[in-house]
Amino acid sequence: MEQDTLLSEMTQSIIDGNRNQAEILAREAVSQGMDLNAVIEQGFVPGIQRVGDLWEQGEYFLPELITSAECMKAVMNILQPELDKANIRARSLGKVVIGTIEGDIHDIGKSLVASMLGANGFDVVDLGADVKLDRFIATAQEVEADLICVSALLTTTMLLQKTLVAHLREQGLLDRFKVMVGGAPVNQRWAQDIGAHGYAENAMTAVQAVKELLGSRLEP
Repeated sequence: MEQDTLLSEMTQSIIDGNRNQAEILAREAVSQGMDLNAVIEQGFVPGIQRVGDLWEQGEYFLPELITSAECMKAVMNILQPELDKANIRARSLGKVVIGTIEGDIHDIGKSLVASMLGANGFDVVDLGADVKLDRFIATAQEVEADLICVSALLTTTMLLQKTLVAHLREQGLLDRFKVMVGGAPVNQRWAQDIGAHGYAENAMTAVQAVKELLGSRLEP
């Protein structure tokens, strides 16, 4: 099969949410010795970007987003070990630490944001739910993150988003790490009031917001 045809089929497999087909194509790319960064960037990533477009147009809904994100994750589970063996680093748009704030165990929305960021080329460290403030900061420092994303689904726990920003400011780290907040009770006004750099209402707007926040840091 010609390379252009393979790349086109990779894109379509993600749009269709066809995990089996996506995995077959990823393995075929490996067996053919294709440039795996090109496979990711020209084959699979355009698919997840198209899914985002379809969601914005109201043609795709949450189930389609989740299915396509899971397809992308399955593909990377095949390709990443091959990249590691060849000592090739997949091109990253930035490193993101994400989690749901301490005292809050809700993580479905946060997990979808993490999946969509990963599918769109970001290196994501997902800390899960009920994450202590110090762990956000320590992990961001440890992995040299570009961005900290903090979700809160309760009006009580959202107050800790403000505390996190304050801690970063006190430690002189607010310029080092961008901070984006989200969650059901959170809005743009809240983000501005607490000094966060950004806000996202849902997973797809989160991808675009992160790209805009990290625009000056994106790798060439």
